[in-house]
Amino acid sequence: MASTSMRGMRLGAQTIENEIGVTYADKTKHEYICANGHSNDVVFAADAELPEFWQCRKCSELGALVVDGKHVALESKSDRPGRSHLEMLLERRTKEELEEILKERIAYIRARRAHGKAEI
Repeated sequence: MASTSMRGMRLGAQTIENEIGVTYADKTKHEYICANGHSNDVVFAADAELPEFWQCRKCSELGALVVDGKHVALESKSDRPGRSHLEMLLERRTKEELEEILKERIAYIRARRAHGKAEI
């Protein structure tokens, strides 16, 4: 057999390509610190435009870019509770419209049950 046979190769586990002649882009590591004090290191291409904020991997708050050892202190916004489903509905419809929709739906369900059909 030829010395270039591929005996013993596992599918998908290894590549037969080599890294000769490959030049990688220059990279830089930048630090982002969130309002809760978590530090996140993010790697960018050296010529990439850096965003001022990056989402923290630990708590999902926004972290500020550390420049020359200094970072902007951000306030944590997690104290504000999210909007409820009812609050979002009331942004789109009035209470009267919702009452009318509810009455129509109840009438529809009662009519289907009267005929012995399953609900959709």
